[in-house]
Amino acid sequence: MPSGQAEEKQVPEEEPRPGLEHKAWRCLVFFLCFYGFMAQMRPGESFITPYLLGPCKDFTKEQATNEIMPVLTYSYLVVLVPIFLITDYLRYKPVLVLQGLSYVCVWLLLLFGSSVLHMQLMEAFYSVTMAARIAYSSYIFSLVSPARYQRMASYSRTAVLLGVFTSSVLGQLLVTVGRVSFSVLNYISLGFLIFSLGLALFLKRPKRSLFFNRSVPVRGASPCELDQTEPCVGQPEPRGRLGRMLHTCRDHFLVRMLCELMANLRLPQLRLWCLWWIFNSAGYYLIVYYVHILWNTVYPTTDSTHVYNGAADAASTLLGAITSFAAGFLKIRWALWSKLVIAAVTAVQAGLVFLMYFTTNIWLCYAAFVVFRGAYQFLVPIATFRIASSLSKELCALVFGINTFLATVLKTFITLVVSDKRGLSLKVQRQFQVYSVYFLVLSVIYFLGALLDVLHHFQQSHHQPLPVVQELQSPSEKAVPVLSVQDGAPPLPPEDCVEDNVEDGMGPTGAGAKA
Repeated sequence: MPSGQAEEKQVPEEEPRPGLEHKAWRCLVFFLCFYGFMAQMRPGESFITPYLLGPCKDFTKEQATNEIMPVLTYSYLVVLVPIFLITDYLRYKPVLVLQGLSYVCVWLLLLFGSSVLHMQLMEAFYSVTMAARIAYSSYIFSLVSPARYQRMASYSRTAVLLGVFTSSVLGQLLVTVGRVSFSVLNYISLGFLIFSLGLALFLKRPKRSLFFNRSVPVRGASPCELDQTEPCVGQPEPRGRLGRMLHTCRDHFLVRMLCELMANLRLPQLRLWCLWWIFNSAGYYLIVYYVHILWNTVYPTTDSTHVYNGAADAASTLLGAITSFAAGFLKIRWALWSKLVIAAVTAVQAGLVFLMYFTTNIWLCYAAFVVFRGAYQFLVPIATFRIASSLSKELCALVFGINTFLATVLKTFITLVVSDKRGLSLKVQRQFQVYSVYFLVLSVIYFLGALLDVLHHFQQSHHQPLPVVQELQSPSEKAVPVLSVQDGAPPLPPEDCVEDNVEDGMGPTGAGAKA
């Protein structure tokens, strides 16, 4: 168990007594959750693809698939790391304001842009909003003490999911019942975004952040174990300018974090779930980026009242929330059965993607996407717990940042080969056929790994020494139980370290782009 977590466990922080401070904390929670809810209110987002392909903009499916959409992946790869670092250095609030401004620019380009270049620029701005989503999930924990982390994670995640669900349902009702045009729906979305930008201006700016602004003490903040180490004790002072520079770099906080991370990667469960995060999330977001274009291909209607993209997004959000909640009650021996669970879920995803490629029934295509998204969201909290249970808060943030970056690199490579007009330039249905094979290959690899683990487990249990032999051992020879990852240290709040919401959306021309 990390020393920082051990200290928290030994000396739990007490809740503040009712009074002025408690009332201020409740007001802060309410305002943050209200902002998180309003930032998701983009009712026109589920209908951007039919808006671009319809008479309002009149882009072709080839332009949307092979020229406009790939820009989102490329630009996201470019801005991800800089915004990750700037978020911490500027202490969150400026990046939230930047996110609000970028959203406004996205919808202004949607409403008034008319060329492919305008739409590509819109995708670039949207990539900034996606990368900046980490600012909210990190910001909320910088303002409260560790004793309130769990409740804060619950409140903030609920507010975000409720905002996504409400936005999708509102958009569907306005289109189907109110017969509102897609253009008017986008003006309504722009109004909501301007309002949420105004809310961001009134957010409180924290005095402390995770990596760069660590010198300012915060009441109740948990110390980092890496801050308490003294790597230079007992070592001679280096000579020369180059020696001092190397010495400073070696002892820098981030460098020491990377060294400790490399040591932690020897844990098999940590490696497994990091690899799942990289490979499966890359495939998942490729599906959600292009699924709206697939829906328009399967059912190319000109009647906007018969487009049910918002209902599909709302249903997938609701199912994702239910499966995420249910995953918290699944109790199995993860060290033994992790690969089998991953293999089974990935195999189901492969079948659902193939069904979306093969079917000509739009309702079946909707249903397959809803279940596909719910299956992925089922594994996200499990992966969060398995990764976070053995790491400090700082290492947890770094691990999920690296995982997201590597997944984006893989996603960019696949996009360049499969979607881009400079690559194979496949049509959207052929792309889904390729992605179904991708998930199928992953599931086969996971099944083989699970089979090897089970065989190894039964082989070890078959050759275990008899209890009588164990009783003959002296007390000094008996093994001392150690708290392992599986028996684990208490997990950190998922939103405290994960950017599970960094990209839990779909691009502007993809499926909903919700957080």
